[in-house]
Amino acid sequence: MKLDEFDFHLPEHLIGQTPLKERTNSRLLAVNKTTGELTDKHFYDVADYFKAGDALVLNDTKVLPARLFGIKEETGAKIEMLLLKPLDDGYEVLIRPSKKISIGTRITFGEGKLVAECTAKFEEGIHHMKLIYDGILENVLDDLGEMPLPPYIKEKLEDQDRYQTVFARESGSAAAPTAGLHFTEELLKEIEDKGVKVVYITLHVGLGTFRPVAAETIEDHKMHSEFYTMTSSAAETLNNAKADGGKIISVGTTSTRTLETIIHDHGEFKEASGFTDIFIYPGFEYKAVDVLITNFHLPKSSLVMLVSAFSSREHILNAYAHAVDSEYRFFSFGDAMILY
Repeated sequence: MKLDEFDFHLPEHLIGQTPLKERTNSRLLAVNKTTGELTDKHFYDVADYFKAGDALVLNDTKVLPARLFGIKEETGAKIEMLLLKPLDDGYEVLIRPSKKISIGTRITFGEGKLVAECTAKFEEGIHHMKLIYDGILENVLDDLGEMPLPPYIKEKLEDQDRYQTVFARESGSAAAPTAGLHFTEELLKEIEDKGVKVVYITLHVGLGTFRPVAAETIEDHKMHSEFYTMTSSAAETLNNAKADGGKIISVGTTSTRTLETIIHDHGEFKEASGFTDIFIYPGFEYKAVDVLITNFHLPKSSLVMLVSAFSSREHILNAYAHAVDSEYRFFSFGDAMILY
């Protein structure tokens, strides 16, 4: 398939720049994945699409203040570094400007509170860095780092917690699992009171989720790997829900990629952890997820392809055209859709 087949026109003013005051007041476009039928709702209506015995799957990853601004020790040049994922001997990072960094280069942050030394260099600004600091890295980042908002968000985020889900607990992401931003503790209680099991899994969002697709033929695109984990209790709950005829409702593309990775690797849900580079596009056979909740994504992105694979490219592009015409908000602080 060609990359241009997943393009659409998006007026810039529809890119959500700030979160709504109330998380559940975001709009919700309900899409019948088989027929393509569209219904305009609000997110506080989402529980109408669940029933007792279903399982709602949420990604409980927590965004690190992973964007750092430092200086190159040799020259004093200004460097921006985004932590992507931990390695056995350091961290994988994205650096700008990349050309100023080579193996052995040291970057200092906060007058030496954190020093990063380059141990490997790859394409697209990716580097492996050894991190040198005292104490606990998360505390160092809280002191020195900034929340890594996507580049299309130009407004200052007044409340940093609005780029975290209310259930975030496992630190490690370079970006929020944004479909989860619409939930409140009150809505989750309403869902549980309905007899729906709420299950938490973890995928630390890195470059794989938001990396643009550059290949003209999408089958040539390679995903960047991201770390995931599922506990034995989560696996048991999901297997029981499936066996009893309940639906698996996945919140976000990150949860979806984790669930499908585990099912495709093991044939069932089971306790597992590791790195996934699964690339889901039309032709993919979904085995884990029955209902998908997600935000509206970038044109030509792997995320639009994942959603298209869950329904059809035609249905999804039609839904996106309706969202544009109806002035839904797009991307991280935008509105949501549910494919049922």
